[in-house]
Amino acid sequence: MPVDRNVLGTELDECGTEPLTGFFRDGCCTSGPQDVGNHTVCAVVTAEFLAHQQRVGNDLSTPRPEFRFPGLEPGDRWCVVALRWLQAHEDGVAPPVVLSATNERALQVIPLEVLQTYGVDVPTDPSALS
Repeated sequence: MPVDRNVLGTELDECGTEPLTGFFRDGCCTSGPQDVGNHTVCAVVTAEFLAHQQRVGNDLSTPRPEFRFPGLEPGDRWCVVALRWLQAHEDGVAPPVVLSATNERALQVIPLEVLQTYGVDVPTDPSALS
């Protein structure tokens, strides 16, 4: 079974377990053909991001138990849809990104250079980001 890689080219780290995130609810931004939404960006959600998402029709604050979705609060780490994150970036409210836990599939939508500007886990050796 192939191992999912992160945007830095290494093995994908866990994004979050409280609340339990991921398309597969495995704590990681793992992805596959079933994940048509591309839930691959490990974001540390902010109040501004949550409000923005609600305004654009993506309510991430209201619990939806039928989808095993607890509702998010600022500070939660969550695997967000790459296009939704990019939209928030374009609107000036993108949340920080955990690069080591962001799936390389996000690069199909968002340039690495853009993600790096929001990175909260930049390695001590920046050449690793090249």
